[in-house]
Amino acid sequence: MPSILPSYVYTLFASMIVGSLLIVTFSLSTVNIKNEAEEQQLKGLSEYVATKSCELLSTIKTNRLSVNFTLNLPSLIGNQRYWVKLENDSYSAWVEVGYGTKPQSTEHRVPVPSDASVSGEFIGGSGSAILECYTQDAATYLKLAGGT
Repeated sequence: MPSILPSYVYTLFASMIVGSLLIVTFSLSTVNIKNEAEEQQLKGLSEYVATKSCELLSTIKTNRLSVNFTLNLPSLIGNQRYWVKLENDSYSAWVEVGYGTKPQSTEHRVPVPSDASVSGEFIGGSGSAILECYTQDAATYLKLAGGT
């Protein structure tokens, strides 16, 4: 009888170790899937802002108006605040996105095919994002504003 009892203890101990390893593995997989979904949502936001920017710019070029458009952006992605920024240089314009409250250069860039001067930023978490597009002195301007 004494030899049977240690084998049960060893089996119970091995089962606890295997169970713990499975729980940790599934937890890490869940976190990885959640992070990937948040990255896809962030990328989708940059594409959405770039698309709406192109729409406004094409409207301005045909009608020569001043147009404001309220963007439908979420307040948070997952549990994190994010930012969206419009930037350009002398050759191109783009939309950048990232996590946090301080915009900085990231690898999340979506080009905006236009010769317009773009600027502005939106920080998620409060308020609405507004795209403003207008022409002045034969130049086209696109500005992103809102959020704090």
